[in-house]
Amino acid sequence: MNAANPEPHQGFLCALDDIPDGGALEIPADRAGAPGVVILRRGDDAWAYRNVCPHFSIPLNYEPNTFWAYDAELLMCAHHSAMFRFEDGVCVDGPCEGASLTPVEIRIEQRQIFNNDWRRQL
Repeated sequence: MNAANPEPHQGFLCALDDIPDGGALEIPADRAGAPGVVILRRGDDAWAYRNVCPHFSIPLNYEPNTFWAYDAELLMCAHHSAMFRFEDGVCVDGPCEGASLTPVEIRIEQRQIFNNDWRRQL
């Protein structure tokens, strides 16, 4: 494997540095009708979730790859202002308080982010 240019079939999603620290990056769906993935970053840590708000099962963003993140702690749904924690996807404020985003398992190797079970999850 070439770490600088991993093969897509190996579950490569993006480089950690592609995501702004304290922000988010959208990985579009790779098949029609499937939700995309949002990856959140704080320093050297990252978490991934399906880009679907549990409130109305709609994307968390209005515009492609544009997310509202606050203090590298919370992600806000652009539609109804639900606030989700980076580290566990739990809604801590808003219309779906207590609900959670659906996690997508990832691993970080040499600052590259991979999906642990990309065939099943993406």
